[in-house]
Amino acid sequence: MTVEVPQCICTLRLKVKTEAYPWLNAAAVEVNQVWNWANATSYKAARPFAGPGKWLSGFDLDKLAAGATEYFEHIGSDTIQRENAEFALRRRQFRKVKLRWRVSGGTRRSLGWIPFKAVQLKRKGKSLRFAGKAIRVFEQSLLEAARWKCGCFAQDAVGDWWLCLAVERQLESSVAKNEAVGLDLGLKDTVATSDGEKLEAGRFYRNIELKIAQAQRRGHKRQVKRLHRTAARRRKDALHQFSRKIVNQYQTIVVGDVSSLKLVKTRMAKSVLDAGWGMLKTLLQYKGQQAGRGVRVVSERNTTRTCSSCGALTGPTGLDLCAVRAWMCSECGDTHDRDVNAAKNILLAGRMPPSVSGNESSSSAAPTSQANRRCESGRRALKKAA
Repeated sequence: MTVEVPQCICTLRLKVKTEAYPWLNAAAVEVNQVWNWANATSYKAARPFAGPGKWLSGFDLDKLAAGATEYFEHIGSDTIQRENAEFALRRRQFRKVKLRWRVSGGTRRSLGWIPFKAVQLKRKGKSLRFAGKAIRVFEQSLLEAARWKCGCFAQDAVGDWWLCLAVERQLESSVAKNEAVGLDLGLKDTVATSDGEKLEAGRFYRNIELKIAQAQRRGHKRQVKRLHRTAARRRKDALHQFSRKIVNQYQTIVVGDVSSLKLVKTRMAKSVLDAGWGMLKTLLQYKGQQAGRGVRVVSERNTTRTCSSCGALTGPTGLDLCAVRAWMCSECGDTHDRDVNAAKNILLAGRMPPSVSGNESSSSAAPTSQANRRCESGRRALKKAA
């Protein structure tokens, strides 16, 4: 009897050496031409029809593009088929008759992108072979035992090229030493846990904001892009380390549903984007899935005001009292740290059923008194079970 080992799909991102940049730039122009052709052809075919059911599929575009490889020097038929399938998928996803054009030059130039199938990329000595071109990458040792599926060459804003490969990896799940933790996302501290641990706000963009402004005044566009990439890398590194630590320590992770998309429309936009809440949630979700952890997003309504000890709404409320970081409950007399108390309430909401915790969209719109009664009944049920 054989036991199947669970596997997951991960993405390897390896930097391409600069010697292949001119060839990749020329191939990206041809990819843009194929994308724009597919966009125009699909738009003409869909105009007489009313619904999306008459749109051209990727297979239809492949038949219409037969023999097109003789007009291109860098890409082959497999790349064209992969691109047609990606175009058809994105048009169905966004439900649009026509997508945006890919621009190959000028200030609004689209970043380079070259998709391919698994059979197109092969190992050859110390390099990789793609469409008749030898391409070398850094950290090639990561590809020795890897079996990849489809992938692409992608260009960043600075102009560097990266090889992105979807590979299969075995899941190494184990039981964590701690049961559960609640995470409260904020601006003064990026994350506060229910156990009292905090991740201080890194101010990755704020610390180099003056340098970015000076480079913009001098007209150094490439330096501006490098500074932005430095801030993004520092933010990503800090969130990677924190998310890995949380996933290794706790079996169940409960996060508040604070929305970055709504807060970026306010005057706190720079601080919200610098905190990287959305990236942290994504890291926790896919790392938790690979490690066999449970990651849950719950409503954080009234978690700051509610006392985690007695459940009374005695905490500070309103924008004027956001500076109050510690407060005492007037009902039970316990002193709470604002963020840690919210994390404890988030953890409590994650332990309740969805109908009690108000995680569903219909329950989150209930009146405050009804939500308080639900939380109180759930708190009593947990005490009886303990």
